[in-house]
Amino acid sequence: MLAIGFWPCRSFAQQGAAPRSWPRDSAVPGGVARIDLGPAAARPQAWADAVPLLVLGSPSGWTALVGIALSAEPGTARIRVQGESGERELAYTITPKRYTEQHLKVAPRTVDLSPEDLARHERERAHQQGVIATFSAPPAGEPHMRPPTPGRRSSSFGLRRFFNGQPRNPHSGMDIAAPTGTPVVAPLAATVIDTGDYFFNGHTVWLDHGGGLLSMMCHLSRIDCKVGDRLAVGQRLGAVGATGRVTGPHLHWTISLNRASVDPALFIDA
Repeated sequence: MLAIGFWPCRSFAQQGAAPRSWPRDSAVPGGVARIDLGPAAARPQAWADAVPLLVLGSPSGWTALVGIALSAEPGTARIRVQGESGERELAYTITPKRYTEQHLKVAPRTVDLSPEDLARHERERAHQQGVIATFSAPPAGEPHMRPPTPGRRSSSFGLRRFFNGQPRNPHSGMDIAAPTGTPVVAPLAATVIDTGDYFFNGHTVWLDHGGGLLSMMCHLSRIDCKVGDRLAVGQRLGAVGATGRVTGPHLHWTISLNRASVDPALFIDA
């Protein structure tokens, strides 16, 4: 679609909005930009490239929540907005962020996949790309989440690991260390959209919170829900475990927003 207007804009944090908006504004790679769309009688639609965005608010003021991929380059980025007055583009600035690095020496067999394991991983990745593309009606209210399980944060989002000097993909979620069997609950009201036993992730549950906002819970020892279940915030979905490719029991929690993995810490009281 042809853009018929262009207006620079700033994220909510730059405009002095209330600091307790959820998720917190953090326009960095792996973060979330809150972009003011202004008032309108009906909810506008918005896209980053061709991917639909979560738009929240009310006729007095709407906000687009933009998940920024860890691979995004700092600089000017744009979204496209369709509203009552037509189509326009809004620009925002992605600022740099340096995440922690960890260098480890490990046995080669622990990082090099066999042809069979690699083929399985590729099949599972293709399936989960379809899950990530889920886009449903937006949630009611701002997505202030509760931690899905109690425990110590054992690995933070964005950590970049180097195994034997070789870089691996940055950590795409938050790890919470807890004993096997510790209950895992929905951090926000959601619909279960996928469950499975995956090579890297082990027993896994995907939750759809609405509007392209998803949670993935990995390495579960058990799954206590099924596809199609509607879960209230705090409702049990499974239990902490050590399934998949892990060294000990913990919950790996990924949040995906408009198909980008973003920092779960932005959605909780941290």
